Amino acid sequence: MRVKEILRAATQAWSPAMKHPAYLALGTAAQQLDASFNTSAALEIFEMDFADSSMDMKLRGTLPTSSRFHSLIWVAFDMEVKGSSGRLIGGSESGTVSVFSPDAILSAGEDAVIGQSNKHTGPVHTLDYNRFQSNIIASGASDSEIYIWDLNNFSNPMTPGAKSQLCEPAEDVSVVAWNSQVQHILASANPSGKAIVWDLRKNEPIIKISDHSNRMHCSGMLWHPDVATQLLLASEDDRLPVIQMWDLRFATSPLKVLESHTRGILSISWSQADPELLLSSGKDNRILCWNPNTGEVIYELPTANQWCFDVQWCPRNPALLSAALFDGRISVYSVMGGRLQQQQHSTVDQISTSFDTSDPFGSGQALPPLQVLQPSVETTIIPPLKKPPKWERRPVGASFAFGGKLVMFESPKVAPQQQPIPRQVHVSQVTTETEFLQRSAELQATLQSGSFSSYCHGKIRSAPSDAEQDIWRFLMVNFEDEARVKFLRLLGFSKDELQRKISACLWRKLHPNGLDVNDLAEKMQTLSDQRVEESGSAADGSSGRESPADFFSQLPKKEKDREPFQIPVSSDTDGLINQALLVGNFEAAVDLCLNDGRFAEAILLSISGGEELLKKTQQHYLHRQTNSVSMLISSVVTQNWRDIVQSCELDNWKEALAALLTYANPEAFAPLCDTLGARLQAEGTEKHCLQACLCFICSGNIERLVECWTSQRDCSSPLELEDLVEKVMILRKSIERLRSGEVCVQSSALTEKLIQYSSILASQGSLTSALRYLPDSPDQAGVQMLRERLSHAKGEILQRPQPSAPAGGAKAPANTHTPAAHTQGPYAAAAFPQMPRLFTPQPRPDSAGASQPGLRPAYPQHPATAPGFAPSQPFAQSGPLGAPVGFMSGPSMPSSSLAGPSVPPSSPPGPMMPPGFISPTSLPGDPVPLFPAAPHTQAPAPPPGGAYPPLGAGYPQGGPGAPASKMFQLPENYTPPAPITAPVMAFSAEAPGPQDRVQVPPGAPQEPSIRSLQQLPAEHVEQKEIPAEHMILKTTFSSLVQRCQLAAADPQTKRKLDDASKRLESLYDKLRDQALSPSILGGLHEISRCVGSRNYQQGLELHTQVVSSSNFSEISAFMPVLKMLMTIGNKLAV
Repeated sequence: MRVKEILRAATQAWSPAMKHPAYLALGTAAQQLDASFNTSAALEIFEMDFADSSMDMKLRGTLPTSSRFHSLIWVAFDMEVKGSSGRLIGGSESGTVSVFSPDAILSAGEDAVIGQSNKHTGPVHTLDYNRFQSNIIASGASDSEIYIWDLNNFSNPMTPGAKSQLCEPAEDVSVVAWNSQVQHILASANPSGKAIVWDLRKNEPIIKISDHSNRMHCSGMLWHPDVATQLLLASEDDRLPVIQMWDLRFATSPLKVLESHTRGILSISWSQADPELLLSSGKDNRILCWNPNTGEVIYELPTANQWCFDVQWCPRNPALLSAALFDGRISVYSVMGGRLQQQQHSTVDQISTSFDTSDPFGSGQALPPLQVLQPSVETTIIPPLKKPPKWERRPVGASFAFGGKLVMFESPKVAPQQQPIPRQVHVSQVTTETEFLQRSAELQATLQSGSFSSYCHGKIRSAPSDAEQDIWRFLMVNFEDEARVKFLRLLGFSKDELQRKISACLWRKLHPNGLDVNDLAEKMQTLSDQRVEESGSAADGSSGRESPADFFSQLPKKEKDREPFQIPVSSDTDGLINQALLVGNFEAAVDLCLNDGRFAEAILLSISGGEELLKKTQQHYLHRQTNSVSMLISSVVTQNWRDIVQSCELDNWKEALAALLTYANPEAFAPLCDTLGARLQAEGTEKHCLQACLCFICSGNIERLVECWTSQRDCSSPLELEDLVEKVMILRKSIERLRSGEVCVQSSALTEKLIQYSSILASQGSLTSALRYLPDSPDQAGVQMLRERLSHAKGEILQRPQPSAPAGGAKAPANTHTPAAHTQGPYAAAAFPQMPRLFTPQPRPDSAGASQPGLRPAYPQHPATAPGFAPSQPFAQSGPLGAPVGFMSGPSMPSSSLAGPSVPPSSPPGPMMPPGFISPTSLPGDPVPLFPAAPHTQAPAPPPGGAYPPLGAGYPQGGPGAPASKMFQLPENYTPPAPITAPVMAFSAEAPGPQDRVQVPPGAPQEPSIRSLQQLPAEHVEQKEIPAEHMILKTTFSSLVQRCQLAAADPQTKRKLDDASKRLESLYDKLRDQALSPSILGGLHEISRCVGSRNYQQGLELHTQVVSSSNFSEISAFMPVLKMLMTIGNKLAV
């Protein structure tokens, strides 16, 4: 593309590469006339101002000269030392070699000509400078004259040798050229086509090159920029318009011939920045750019229909070149392409403007202007070079790619004329957040192993602050039994400590030895009175032993005679109370007592007056009390805890939370904790927000926990974000443990943080973990794009998820492996349907339309239940009529003590199954995306008749936070005890007496009773046989366990194998009960085949396929065990 243009018939020279900005020196060309036939000569310097969009060059300096130039060069002489602009050397048609100062020309100084010499007898056709010593100049003229000039001593040039050595007979020297690699080697060429290489150390020619066709009229010669022994010769003869590449090591014939011009070549120029770019201009009006190594024309400049007698690369900007045309134009082009506007200059207009406007023949009249057509403007898109030039090719490069990959490349240095070495690209993994990855890996390992308590213990030990320790202690309690009791202890409320404090408060008078003197004296007096009564009764002659009935019948006689008393019926308060009681008007009597301030009598009377009167009396009493204890007493009596939560001082948040833990029922516990946490969070301080986090942990509100935590902590850094994700994961796991199923959280704040967390994991190369944590948000384009990038980076084909209920968790990565079908066996055609990547509880289609066994009911979402409370369990049948709410129809027993086998999923629950016996067991297993859900045994399917009646108010067995109880199979002859319909006023001989029991409020946590277990009848379990077609599964997997146990060396692996052997029984139980679907059984047989052939890798792939396409509740108990066994087997190579 042409970028600049000037109308000049001149020879040209670019400023050296060190000069900025770039200048172009133009000397009036010899043997050329413009349209005005002007014979003057000048040396001009133009600036390349590319900020100016016009095509004009800016003239910066001019110097008139006495003669025109055949050649012109600009050398970097003294530029590094003195900071000058170098030197301009011109060879004129008169044989003069002149040295000019560019600085003087640019500044219009007087000392522009530094030196001149007339040693040459004819026109100086060519000039060149030494690449190693810029003060050394070579010139060639007519009559075979070659001089070597030293700019430091310009008056005494030297010759490389005698004229007779150059050529016989003598002829013009058309070109001289210094070698680019060896400083003392100079070459010269004649129009006859002969080239001579001179060694200036010997002052003699060392080799002569000549074309045998004798048609090689040399117009240009250049040395290879990198190869010292190669040079180019250009032929001006139209009969042989070629460029020959010679190698002095094989100087008998050209090494390569470049043939594309149709007429003689006038000029050539070799790019010093890229040896693969060679310019040539010829009489065919073409300017070609070659690749000398391949002989291919890689670019052709768009030029006018004129010869170009000189082309030169710009040293400063290697993409620019200048071309001097015979029509009097100097054009600057760019080989990088662009938009070109061509406009032909009118030669006729130039001729007309060169004459005077008046009539030269004396008529005195002005000549009319010539009528010429205006040239048309054409716009052409010029493409760049076919191949990027060397200066655009990076020798080395590095770029960060997705997934924390660092891609690096380098260009190996290759000696000239050698085969190019293939460029290698190195891809490496860059990890900058080592601690972040380590903590993330620990979290993943914990989610897989299920060792949450030990993980929380480690976090407590390494916590940097007390507040952080409290958070992890609260999280750990959710995985323990009696969670509410332990929450109270963490808040500073202990039953034992409280009992000691109460005892110390009641013993006001203490003897120095620790005994109460008054109490001791009273007991001694009572003992003596009893002895006196016993002796008196013996003296009466009563012999023998009386029966207990006689004792009770004679008891009133044994009491002392009481004094008679009166029942006043006066008009005062006492009389009115007596009158009201005599007629049975309890309400009036209570009103009189309340009016007189007799609150104790009022409450006692209201008890006999009925529940409504008692409630009214309580409200009246509590309304009149204003002390510090009355508000709490009122809430305990009325069970109104919302007033406590909403009105208490925030400094008493611990006391308010302790009251909720002690009294609040499971349905109201979570909202009340959220309300208290919201009040603390609204304060905005870090201290209150951390306290609010504890409330949200107790309620299990993950969304509010994230909002509260992020309001005070900057989670932009990876470690801060890891802190948040750890807490969310552990809390999520505890909720899943209680609900025995996955928990979906719809929180924009959590989704944002999980996207950020997944991005950081991906940037550190942990692609699998990043995909697991990535939330499922189909409406967010960023999430879908990140999911696709992760899937492609892992080499997987992303399956578009089917529309489903939104969830806060991510979906498991889809596996594209499809296991081969069995050729034998009944499960050959078992297919694995594609399932969404998140295991969401959803029913599978059933051809019969009936509910399938093994399907678990949908789990309630937050805030249905809270951590520390088991969800309301369905019943097969409600308890007997008349049973009070909160009492069970069966014997009370803690769920943590049950160890019976699970009820087969296919068997419906018993007609009289006690509440709390049908909750699945939570077991650790493989993590699922975002919040890995704990595997669990299957709950029995609901009966087709409808939903189960909900459980009444009350706390779950085992206390808040206790793990869900195992399903307990009752014996066939089990008969539930009769319901309790009246208060128990006496204790059996085996039951503990009243002095052994501590009075607790309704709903308060109680210690589990062991004796209740002893009252249950012994159970008898009959174990079925595994069907014959499935015995191969037990044989194969048991054999794998035995082989691994024999090969295992470390104790940890042996413990894992022992545990795996026990946990495989759950698989065998399901096989006995035929509780697995055909697709799962087909997958198990495929896995068994792979295990039998020792192909564990394929077995693991099949394992992933089965897990991702099956109902998680059916396989969660045994599929993690199979994965662990195949991993260990592959590691041990058994």
